[in-house]
Amino acid sequence: MTKRPLAGKIAVVAGATRGAGRGIAVQLGKAGATVYVTGRSSKLGLSDMGRRETIEETAALVTEAGGLGIAVRTDYTVEADGRALFGQVEEEQDGRLDLLINDIWGGDPLTAWGEPFWEHSLHNGLLIQQRGVHTHMMASYYAAPLMIARRSGLIIEITDGCDYRYRGNLYYSLAKIAVIHLARAMAADLAPHRVTALALTPGFLRSEAMLDHFGVTEENWRDGAARDVHFLQSETPAFVGQAAAALAADPNVHAKSGQALTSWGLSEEYGFADADGSRPHWGRYAAEHGF
Repeated sequence: MTKRPLAGKIAVVAGATRGAGRGIAVQLGKAGATVYVTGRSSKLGLSDMGRRETIEETAALVTEAGGLGIAVRTDYTVEADGRALFGQVEEEQDGRLDLLINDIWGGDPLTAWGEPFWEHSLHNGLLIQQRGVHTHMMASYYAAPLMIARRSGLIIEITDGCDYRYRGNLYYSLAKIAVIHLARAMAADLAPHRVTALALTPGFLRSEAMLDHFGVTEENWRDGAARDVHFLQSETPAFVGQAAAALAADPNVHAKSGQALTSWGLSEEYGFADADGSRPHWGRYAAEHGF
């Protein structure tokens, strides 16, 4: 396989500021893609997530990796922002859009773990749905016509988990399961147009926020096992990033339309490894430990 299988391809990563979105954007760039790096946190102003990462930093990493990163500040809870973004892509890329990654989230500070749904803030619970589901719907709404016009394209819904089991908080579960079904439903509508939609989950993601939570860096991350031994099974955002890039480069990806896929499963199928050469398999580990 060529080292730049996505050269000439146009991608939008919605929610590319940090975490899985940043990891995916960088890996798409490494494969040669032009990536519109979108999200709320910009050098012009940060979001209410309280994080320091910006879309401009991610765009620079995409370009450094070998692609072209284009930062566009976009709040996907504002329809005018979403419409403007895809209008910009259509104008600048002569109507071409090959790939949309829906990784918009913003629900971490809104989720109260351990609280039953009737005691949880209803306002925050509904806001999780707006940020984690409605935004995905809007991005796909404006992206799909560009793909349909060319009878080609891939929409990937980033989620947590690959099934419908309860995830420990009703509002969190509802959002993460909803986008799995969103992928399946979009796949059905898009099938006659040869456009693919599917869901993809990382395992235990070693994001910037998780490194901070455990008080470690990527250099000494294993020290986090002192607080949670399961952290030793974590994966970098580059792992799910390679999964997304492998899917985008697969000429037969349409056969996977409607499916819920995993970083570890795709690692086995496509043969990629994490940044340190390891191949973490959260699914096997979770099954062994009864998660």
